[in-house]
Amino acid sequence: MGEVYSQLLSLSLFIITGIVIGILFDIFRVLRKCFITADFITYLQDIVFWFLAGMITLFSIFKFNQGEIRIYVFLGIFIGILLYVITLSKIVVKFLALILQTIKKLILIPLQFIYNIFQKIIIKPISSFINNNIKIAIQTSKINNTNKEKKANKINDTNKGNKASLKDKVNKIKLKNK
Repeated sequence: MGEVYSQLLSLSLFIITGIVIGILFDIFRVLRKCFITADFITYLQDIVFWFLAGMITLFSIFKFNQGEIRIYVFLGIFIGILLYVITLSKIVVKFLALILQTIKKLILIPLQFIYNIFQKIIIKPISSFINNNIKIAIQTSKINNTNKEKKANKINDTNKGNKASLKDKVNKIKLKNK
């Protein structure tokens, strides 16, 4: 009778272990819903979940069953996860989501405040300085281009005038020679 009692106690402890693993799964599930991450981070979360689930299982096996692996160990874990999913999972997910949303807001409010200060003190002055200098550079470039064009037109006009005067001189010389 003592051995049956011991095995029933172990079974109940492994059912509790299954419930703990179910809660751990819901924690990771809520984290994925609250914080959108890249696929790589999701894979890392999966690895961390399975590592933790394995460590919890191994700890329970060594602590409560003296390291003996029996079928009722896995049966108890499966029953615990199943019971948790059927009964408590929705409540725990809502509660965890509420907690994470609250924490997220509590963290985001100071971060938003710091960001706004950073924006007003550093980003806006730098961007306005850069924009003003770019506008000045563009205006200076336009003025320089128009000045260059005017100089080029003057040079062309004087060259045309010089060509015309050369032609006149040549014509005068030809007329004199005739």
